[in-house]
Amino acid sequence: MSTHYDFLVIGGGSGGIAGARRAAQYGARVALIETGRLGGTCVNVGCVPKKIMWNAAHFADALAISEDYGFALPATEFNWAAFKTARDAYVERLNGIYLRNLDSSQVEIFRGWATFESPGQVRVGDTLLSADHILIATGGRPTIPDLPGADLAITSDGFFGLTEQPKRPLIIGAGYIATELAGVLHSLGSEVTMLLRKDILLRGFDEALRETVMGEMRSAGVSILTGIQMESVERENNGHLAVRHQNGEAISGFDCVLFAIGRDPATDNMGLEKTSLEVDHDGFIPTNEWQDTAQPGIYAVGDVTGCQALTPVAIAAARRLSDRLFGGQSQAKLDYENIPTVVFSHPPIGTVGLTEEEANKRFGDDGVKVYQNRFTDMYYAVTPQRVPTIVKLVVPGPDEKIVGCHVVGRAADEMIQGFAVALKCGATKARRLACSSPQLASVPRPVSYTHLTLPTNREV
Repeated sequence: MSTHYDFLVIGGGSGGIAGARRAAQYGARVALIETGRLGGTCVNVGCVPKKIMWNAAHFADALAISEDYGFALPATEFNWAAFKTARDAYVERLNGIYLRNLDSSQVEIFRGWATFESPGQVRVGDTLLSADHILIATGGRPTIPDLPGADLAITSDGFFGLTEQPKRPLIIGAGYIATELAGVLHSLGSEVTMLLRKDILLRGFDEALRETVMGEMRSAGVSILTGIQMESVERENNGHLAVRHQNGEAISGFDCVLFAIGRDPATDNMGLEKTSLEVDHDGFIPTNEWQDTAQPGIYAVGDVTGCQALTPVAIAAARRLSDRLFGGQSQAKLDYENIPTVVFSHPPIGTVGLTEEEANKRFGDDGVKVYQNRFTDMYYAVTPQRVPTIVKLVVPGPDEKIVGCHVVGRAADEMIQGFAVALKCGATKARRLACSSPQLASVPRPVSYTHLTLPTNREV
């Protein structure tokens, strides 16, 4: 005999919790299943503790140039253990807030692993639950390569469990997780090496962004090794770790090896074969624009779908799904176009819309223009550093509607918000400049690249 609900949510991450609470607000009887800590990847081993770590790195960067601004500060060291205690305490408070919010929303919580018994029934331990609508929001987990010695390394999950700062870490990967953690550790004083299978960081981002970040990281002292196919991880006689690559040579002397080579969907061992639900070759659950899966009555949001793996996206998609199912909003769905993304690299990245390469493929090389400005923020006016800021607009067609905006540099994470609103509103280059700087609205259109002048504090 099963207990029946209107809405059953599998996964207590940000997306699952958002969908569950929204459905409960409409009067639905809701249950949520979670085997780990509430909040999912983002809260526990993802964007929340990562951003706190980035903030600590930001303080370290500021201290490094404090003398240039007239502050003769005594030498100090970063206290990893004390900071970890404070960071973990904050995450624990968030876990408690999620629990209290679910309780106040009258969402019933079941602890354990969920497996489907049928399209409308899910088992959690000895408990059988059924529902009219079931949402899968199980998220993902770090990819671990099938290589000898892989168990000697850690992933981003393990990074947040480190009790001591690694002094000489090797980070394997070229995506945003690898880039962010490498930058954080370097700013906090670690001697960081990155190992890339190909030749560039942040593949898939606009060329101007990825080349700038990679160049600035190298200039700052991060060692980035490219074109290396890893074969194994080994423990040396002195206790250090080494990575052997395709030509038989080894890179050695590391006290930590961290895999940041992607994430896998958490769809295994869920009994999906007892439904008509399909997964792709990587295990992700395909959905349509309404979050529907191939099985009627079962939906999916967040990282498990492989579509825009961003916490705010999962939250928004889940809430709109509940609006549609229980709130009488038959057309409620998330618009996945022009969703802004921030990478907390060193320097940070903000991006929204199409890259230049994507725009050329969609509109043709002859129909795309690029407006780009490069400058040095006045923050670096009295320092030997000259970290650039680059603002790039991608505009196709005679009306020069902005289809992509890409920013790298100090405060890029904040600047991109205004540009994202502009893109959503259908802004053109002329309209955007007219709002920002009226005297520039009549600037002749470029043939290819030109400078886009924006009002900002900058060093010429």
